Amino acid sequence: MGTKSNKSDTDYVILADKGMFQDLNPSMALFSKGLILAFLFFTIVNVEFAASTFSGMQNWIQSNLDWFYVLSMCIFLGFTFYLMCSKYGSIRLGKDDQRPEFSYFTWFSMLFGAGMGVGLLFWSIAEPAYHIQGNPFLAAGTENTMAAANTAMQITFLHWGLHGWGVYVIVGLALAYFTYRHDLPLTVRSALYPIFGDKIFGWRGHVADLLAVFGTLFGVATTLGIGSGQINAGLNYMFGIDVDTTSQVIIIAVVSIMATISAVSGVGKGIKILSELNMWLSILLLTVFILAGPTVFVLGFFVTNLGDYILNFIPMGFWVDPDPQGQWQGWWTVFYWGWWIAWAPFVGMFIARVSKGRTIREFCLGVLLVPTLVTFLWMSVFGSTGMFMELFADGGFGTGGVIAAVNEDISKPLFVVIEQLNLGWLTPVVALVSVILIITYFITSSDSGTLVITTLVSMGNENPPASYRIFWGLGQGAIAAVLLLIGGLKALQTASLAAGLPFAFIMFMMMYALIKSLRADFEGVQQIREIAPNNQTGRTDHYIAILNNR
Repeated sequence: MGTKSNKSDTDYVILADKGMFQDLNPSMALFSKGLILAFLFFTIVNVEFAASTFSGMQNWIQSNLDWFYVLSMCIFLGFTFYLMCSKYGSIRLGKDDQRPEFSYFTWFSMLFGAGMGVGLLFWSIAEPAYHIQGNPFLAAGTENTMAAANTAMQITFLHWGLHGWGVYVIVGLALAYFTYRHDLPLTVRSALYPIFGDKIFGWRGHVADLLAVFGTLFGVATTLGIGSGQINAGLNYMFGIDVDTTSQVIIIAVVSIMATISAVSGVGKGIKILSELNMWLSILLLTVFILAGPTVFVLGFFVTNLGDYILNFIPMGFWVDPDPQGQWQGWWTVFYWGWWIAWAPFVGMFIARVSKGRTIREFCLGVLLVPTLVTFLWMSVFGSTGMFMELFADGGFGTGGVIAAVNEDISKPLFVVIEQLNLGWLTPVVALVSVILIITYFITSSDSGTLVITTLVSMGNENPPASYRIFWGLGQGAIAAVLLLIGGLKALQTASLAAGLPFAFIMFMMMYALIKSLRADFEGVQQIREIAPNNQTGRTDHYIAILNNR
């Protein structure tokens, strides 16, 4: 089998130039395929044993590693703020004379579309409605009150706010920096170059990229499983289709095929069109909720909770449940932290691709703050509307229908709230728009995840073979379906926890490598400006020489 190098000055990077692994790295292709096939075989052969294994894994992580997830997320966020305020903030993610490809509006739109997805619609009403009934931050006897509503929204902000976007900053920044400033492949291994040097193109790099594949695969599969439940709930509301696992597996199969077709078409066609459709449908749905819902209450609640979050996100972010038998933090905060980390390779690579030419400070501010504020607005509009219907229901709290829906099936509250808005003939239209939006987010997550995985196994090739896009597009759907079959939401949550754990260690290595490289780069840039301010030739070689001598 012939091989070729996609980096002229090293013998490590090899891609097959013919045969079944053409344009792929054979080792990465074999190991990554083996990963998904082994998982499917393990679960299908003995479903009960697989389910008990997942349950035991989740219990162990929640009992022993909750502190690790909490501390890691705080460190990641602190590192992001450090980079934002440091002397390295002026360094560009590209050559010194390069400028951003996209306008601020387009860039912010893509950031939000990449980092958010089905979860916005699934959890925006359900999560606050769940927490208002009880959580560890509430004083006894204050459940189901306005004070509980404030705390519930603060918790929701914590789970969807700065901590999660800080994870995306680190991964996206590292990938963009080493790819566009130092001409390394667009893969996770490139972010470890200051530690391992050219050895990243051997087994060490394979391990890093395979962990990224693992995280992306199970992180996206979790999203697909959750999304199928809400699509099923919407179809039940509109057409009476049964809400059950069989229906959700069929939904996953159909949408996975659609997502695979989109992935094969490439970023410039299917993914771009669906991303733009997502944005417009999201704006439409958000506008309907603001105008048709309790507008003054919702906007006032947003301002109040934004202020409360700013005051409390640090102590809440460091909180670890002292009760060894407590399960709330494992089911919520730790699950979210694992989910964010699992999504980091997928979202980070996309953010890196659209951020070329930005400065580090600009990147940190844009990725951390703008999407967070938009997410908070979304969560406030939807979550506050649901809680308002319960707090001020004619029959008292618990008679508005939202709480009952959350406690019965956590995928139903969105459609209950739409019905309670009393939109008349527009009610089924808004419900249909919601289902379409969930499907388009579903497809966008799946096809983007497919492209990221295939880019990783092809050593940074941004146009990987179509046959591999098909394999991984259908493979993600298969993983999501199997997880639903062996344990539903609990299995999906375990998958995110398990996928996020090993990649968290890769992120710590990324942070060390990034600081080491930035120091060398900062010194190298200063020297180059003094020697040849108008000539960028050889800057990467100069950087590597400085780095190797430190």
